[in-house]
Amino acid sequence: MKTKLNVQLEFPTPFTYKVLGLAQQELVDRIVEVVQHHVPGDYLPNIKSSSKGNYYSVSITIHATHIEQIETLYEELGKIDIVRMVL
Repeated sequence: MKTKLNVQLEFPTPFTYKVLGLAQQELVDRIVEVVQHHVPGDYLPNIKSSSKGNYYSVSITIHATHIEQIETLYEELGKIDIVRMVL
């Protein structure tokens, strides 16, 4: 994935991902696992449930040091089978 974020961001910088997926506790655990694999640290994601309770919106912020880190996480988070979208 090629983006123009490297022009728009100055590193290091905080960067927040919003991950939308099926409403399962496993979703949050798998998101944190992927993020910790690439950017070790303690994370407390913000979780919101959809109005019907079928989906979760999980926001998680990392301290990004380079654009490749951001792009890799977009790709890896999108590979989680119960994820529907990564913003």
